[in-house]
Amino acid sequence: MYKIPVSVLVVIHTADLEVLLLERADHPGYWQSVTGSQDPGETLFDTAMREIAEETGLNAADYQLTGWHVENRYEIYEEWRWRYGPDVRFNTEHVFGLRLPSAMPVTISTREHLNYIWLPWQQAARKVFSSSNAEAIMSLPTR
Repeated sequence: MYKIPVSVLVVIHTADLEVLLLERADHPGYWQSVTGSQDPGETLFDTAMREIAEETGLNAADYQLTGWHVENRYEIYEEWRWRYGPDVRFNTEHVFGLRLPSAMPVTISTREHLNYIWLPWQQAARKVFSSSNAEAIMSLPTR
């Protein structure tokens, strides 16, 4: 089954703007926020909740999850296009934020990630490989 070319990006952060980043298992050195494709029948909010649980072990219902009303349309990296239907080249990403009271340990999915770190927002924005992820992190002080 092919992935739906609709995804979520969830910036997990603290009140004092520390940001959780995850290192991709399929690309060591590539750091990102929680991301994932929508499953059939899911709302975007459901997708965000599921991806947070799968990638960090956190239950987003215990914290403050908000949709940021930001959509990014980008060309899917060539190396990952095989996951999508024939001739699918673009994805629409919907941005969410999950605010935690403080930085805390998370349980990463070792199938997807090698490591995690908490960084101040400016450092986190410089460390991520995706420009849309960096832009989302850079907008944190205004949220």
